[in-house]
Amino acid sequence: MDFAALHRPGHPLLLLNVWEFGLAAHLVAQGLPAVGTTSLGVSAAAGQPDGAPQTRHHTVALAASLCTLNAFVSVDLADGFSEDPAEVAALAQELAALGVAGINLEDGRPDGSLVDLDHQRAKIRAVTTQAPTLFVNARTDTHWLTDNPPSVDEALARAHAYVEAGASGIFIPGLKAPSDIEAASAALDVPLNVLFQPGKTLSDLASLGVARVSLGSLSYRVALAAAADSVLAVAEGRDQSVAPPSYPEVVALLPS
Repeated sequence: MDFAALHRPGHPLLLLNVWEFGLAAHLVAQGLPAVGTTSLGVSAAAGQPDGAPQTRHHTVALAASLCTLNAFVSVDLADGFSEDPAEVAALAQELAALGVAGINLEDGRPDGSLVDLDHQRAKIRAVTTQAPTLFVNARTDTHWLTDNPPSVDEALARAHAYVEAGASGIFIPGLKAPSDIEAASAALDVPLNVLFQPGKTLSDLASLGVARVSLGSLSYRVALAAAADSVLAVAEGRDQSVAPPSYPEVVALLPS
């Protein structure tokens, strides 16, 4: 089975997004077939803003280590760390050579605006031409971090343009209304990826035709809370909320 085959409408791939090797190794050992990366987690671990160009080498280094695991790897490239389609395509080629199975490429800008549609299509086309083995998950941020989301038709207009440029799948984070998710899934000829949201189960999303559910930065944020709680537990003399793996168990996950 290849990575694309894991994207089945009605039976979605649940993708954990990691920022370091150990967590990925721990979960792959428990049977996860694929892992993704989180740009927020990678950037925060490097002490940089989310998706900053300075995190490019951190992203590539993490991808290289993850590709040693027995799992498919999808890499969050944010905007590709460049506005130049040729540079983004070169990065995609580099990742494909490492063994990466897929990438995410988004059209959102730090100021909340969207990249020009034709320019984003040029990026996607350059990537799919130069790295044809990659599953290119084209993300549109029409519905991301906004209190007044537009009609789903706006997301679909971009989605169709990205598919025409060669995208393998479409990711619409922030798409929440069940009717919108179902409409998007029905309108697309490629797998639909949504971001997990509290209040909806994996079964709920499967029934709407979703093919991939990403955790995004959730695991990183949960890890921050868990680490802080572990310190408080010691200070307050209470048991840890979750039993952690032992030191030998973690060591066993690492390359010898």
